[in-house]
Amino acid sequence: MGYFGFCGLDCSCCDAYIATKNNDDKLREKTAKDWTKRYKKDKKDRLPIKPDEINCQGCLSAGPIYHYCHQCQIRKCGIKKGIKNCQECQDYKCDQLIDLQKHFF
Repeated sequence: MGYFGFCGLDCSCCDAYIATKNNDDKLREKTAKDWTKRYKKDKKDRLPIKPDEINCQGCLSAGPIYHYCHQCQIRKCGIKKGIKNCQECQDYKCDQLIDLQKHFF
């Protein structure tokens, strides 16, 4: 069973989560390069992504999270509402969640 974020993404499939869990510097380097290439249109102000930024224990954790997660509106909303998953929310399937799902699925 996976470890899921507020939005429903399976953190246990995320390279940042896996690299952190396994303390895998090679995976951090690979992920930083891959994500820099993948997100260069969206995140010009935060590029290039550096390997030392690839640390995340999941957005529900008290541990380190990937720097984008600090800005994630879905995460902020979940924390504010005191829920663990968007499915618990009375506004479930809000525009923010729909936009995120379009991006990833």
